[in-house]
Amino acid sequence: MQNPEIVKIIENLRGRRSYEEKRASKFGFTCLYDYFEYKISKKQNVIEEQQKELEAAKAEDQPKPAKKSCSCC
Repeated sequence: MQNPEIVKIIENLRGRRSYEEKRASKFGFTCLYDYFEYKISKKQNVIEEQQKELEAAKAEDQPKPAKKSCSCC
């Protein structure tokens, strides 16, 4: 099953197609489709990691409720 986004990217390469083909072969990919699929998945992983870090930072920044020192208050 082909991703239409990747197909659209490959169709719009025009003058850069030969450059991207050389890059893909340099990194060991057999076709441009696999190369762009890898690039897109890599970007998504980076975005997911940034979101996790942001959520962790928000969790740390939230003030913790103060514990009461005595039972009467």
